[in-house]
Amino acid sequence: MVLHPPNFPESSCSEEHEKIITSYSSSSSTPQWKYDAFLNFYGKDTRTSFTDHLYVDLKRNVILVFRDDETLKRGEYISQALPKEIQESQIAIVIFSTNYASSRWCLMELAKIVEWEEKTELTIFPIFYCVDPSNVRNQTGYFAEALAAHEEDPNIDVEKIRMGRAALRKVGSIVGWHIHDR
Repeated sequence: MVLHPPNFPESSCSEEHEKIITSYSSSSSTPQWKYDAFLNFYGKDTRTSFTDHLYVDLKRNVILVFRDDETLKRGEYISQALPKEIQESQIAIVIFSTNYASSRWCLMELAKIVEWEEKTELTIFPIFYCVDPSNVRNQTGYFAEALAAHEEDPNIDVEKIRMGRAALRKVGSIVGWHIHDR
């Protein structure tokens, strides 16, 4: 697994959070979902920084958010619960970070998000946190290195990597928020 240290901004990203919340609020309609938003992120990169701040800001604005570290019940199988949680969410906020593609789990979850988006009204909001959107879309840089490492692993299903690549291309092509290191 190839891991690169992200350069996280020291300052709060409250301006970016405000843009995200405002954009979400304007797209919100009659509640028919269990969650307003599903957060997809690589925990080692952003769990205690950007993602945590965004989560708190969303909850403060009365937006029901699913985040895997807090919402799952003890004893529940993650692989069974998360697709259900994706299906019960109005939007999926995908936070791409430096080491996102090094996580097979993130790639499989992203593929499920794209699969559900194609079948339903799920809206995907990508956030490119300290990564260039073209690296996600074109699978270059750290994303290329991580995907190559997955493909060399004999224990990984090649079809899952193919689906992850397709999901990266699709979501990387959606206009989202590009948050730079400050």
